[in-house]
Amino acid sequence: MERPWLKHYDPGVPAALDYPAVPVHTFLERSAKKYAEKACTVFQDRTISYRQMNMLVDRLARALIALGINKGDRVAVMMPNLPQFVLSFYAILKAGGVVVALNPLYQHTELEYQLGNSGAKVLIALRSFADLIHSVQSKTGVRSIVWTELEDAFQLFELLDKHTAQKAASAPEISLPDLLRSQPADTELPAVDADDVAIFQYSGGTTGIPKGAIGLHRNLVANTLMFRHWLIGLEEGKEIVLAAIPLFHVYGMVIAMSVGVYLGATIVLVPSPRNVDDVLRNIEKYHATLFPGVPNMYQAINLHPEVMAGKIDLTSIKACISGSAPLLAETKATFERVSGGKLMEGYGLSEAPTATHCNPMLGENRVGSIGLPLPDVDCRIVDLESGTQDVPLGEAGELIIRSPQVMQGYHNRPDETGITLREGWLYTGDIATMDADGYFYLVDRKKELIKIGGLQVWPREIEEVLAAHPAVREVAAAGVSDPVRVEVVKAWVVLKPGERLDEEDVRQWCRQHLAPYKVPSQVEFRGELPRTLVGKVLRRELVRQHKEALQV
Repeated sequence: MERPWLKHYDPGVPAALDYPAVPVHTFLERSAKKYAEKACTVFQDRTISYRQMNMLVDRLARALIALGINKGDRVAVMMPNLPQFVLSFYAILKAGGVVVALNPLYQHTELEYQLGNSGAKVLIALRSFADLIHSVQSKTGVRSIVWTELEDAFQLFELLDKHTAQKAASAPEISLPDLLRSQPADTELPAVDADDVAIFQYSGGTTGIPKGAIGLHRNLVANTLMFRHWLIGLEEGKEIVLAAIPLFHVYGMVIAMSVGVYLGATIVLVPSPRNVDDVLRNIEKYHATLFPGVPNMYQAINLHPEVMAGKIDLTSIKACISGSAPLLAETKATFERVSGGKLMEGYGLSEAPTATHCNPMLGENRVGSIGLPLPDVDCRIVDLESGTQDVPLGEAGELIIRSPQVMQGYHNRPDETGITLREGWLYTGDIATMDADGYFYLVDRKKELIKIGGLQVWPREIEEVLAAHPAVREVAAAGVSDPVRVEVVKAWVVLKPGERLDEEDVRQWCRQHLAPYKVPSQVEFRGELPRTLVGKVLRRELVRQHKEALQV
């Protein structure tokens, strides 16, 4: 097939790569040999070297096996960005297990569903979630819980000198330090290969019931190597990754953690991406060079009073990858001006963990574009009706992808797998266009299409128009039910501090830029928009809140 995007790759980025048939934890072992004494993680000014982390991972992997974990068993992890997350992730994989990373913000229904659906036998979690976890455990298959405390992050390596040869405790609950201490020295680690399952990555649930995307080791290895080659100019053993993007999300898991580990980079862990002061402190103190994030994170930095006053030094930053939501041209330009680094919009999804597209590091970044397909990623844009016919150049259709990082399928959902994976192609559910040079542009989600009198309206088109208003800080749009017109457009608007607009001001602005049927019939002003931890606006939550308000 024709691949016009290849002509716009940065010099030195290959069109295709050779992928070693190895499990993804091999990258940690590799860096432990090459960069043994270099800091692997930094958390609140405490460091763990690559040598130490690899030793801890081996210890915990053996302890998990002694706890009863067999090859293919699922182990859930529920914690923010802590050294214990990195440790648990690689230890589960080395033990032959499958990582099920849970959002620490989950509540009863979400937690019960994903623990139950995944079939997780063991849960490694921050003890502060104990009440919540205990309230759902009896409805799941979780038989053992390994608790960790925030303070464990400061004494992990010391535990290597404190162990006994006894069998690992088999109690239903045990602390992570006790589990590490009880690791038997003679437990054999299983052989894990590239075709074994590494992760169940659950979709965010913004378009329905979350489904567990099955990611193989070879999928994670492929995407890690794609990005390592895409990021021209980054040097192995010399980079500092600012990991504020949550590691439980596949975006942070691959781009911050796996790429960082492959590079032998120091990974600076920030538990809350919304704590902008902490993010800035860590960038400045540790001279971060790679900073994956989301648009609202970069915009929050742009608007931080000390950044605006020129009091924060961000000039160490070389590269930032922005995903999960559209990156506004103003946000990109301002951040690149204050940091001197390159902010590149990309695109990915849990079903191809994680990224498939990105704007080039050195070459042209086109406004509004998610960039070019990565090496070995083939893309087509097909019609929405049959899903088989390619649409003419420049026209909108569903983006479908064929690449080495595409998932095996959905766990226990053969029906959904058959819809999403067809004849080797992943149907993303995203509507996109491609220009003549192979740059791709997202239009919207297929399932979030609004129909007004039989005409198609894409929420993102309305959001981009309103986001360009000088008084608007954030905006979301969606279709809501109407007793007469069946469905109408509603916009939720967050204003910049000190700005004032009314509903008619919003409509008048839209009339200047949109066809009349796309102008919002309803406008609601809010202080903030509901978002996932990785910055994606929850349109479905806004629609749900709208429905509830009508019933009051």
